[in-house]
Amino acid sequence: VQLQASGGGLVHSGGSLRLSCAASGSTFSSYNMGWFRQAPGKEREFVAGIRRGGGTTYYANSVKGRFTISRDNAKNTVYLQMNSLKPEDTAVYYCAADKLPAGAAFRTPGYWGQGTLVTVSS
Repeated sequence: VQLQASGGGLVHSGGSLRLSCAASGSTFSSYNMGWFRQAPGKEREFVAGIRRGGGTTYYANSVKGRFTISRDNAKNTVYLQMNSLKPEDTAVYYCAADKLPAGAAFRTPGYWGQGTLVTVSS
């Protein structure tokens, strides 16, 4: 599966952005999908994940209540709605996919998009 992330940009603290990740080349609905991020000088970290059917979602504690992951299997796209953004949310955001069970898929996914930069100014 090929993944193409978009929607990053510069936003003021408290603002919102929606990231999109379009998938191609394989059956999108068979993949668990996740969003990860990597801030400057830090390791990549899990942000949010959604199971194949879209009924179950997972979030890092740092974004719970502010970010929402969703997917549209008809459009082969996964989204990350980010509200109440903080400067510490500044990072390159990556979408990822895997057919592994959710736990493994959200730890070490096998397929990655190219990343989109989100910058939150204070």
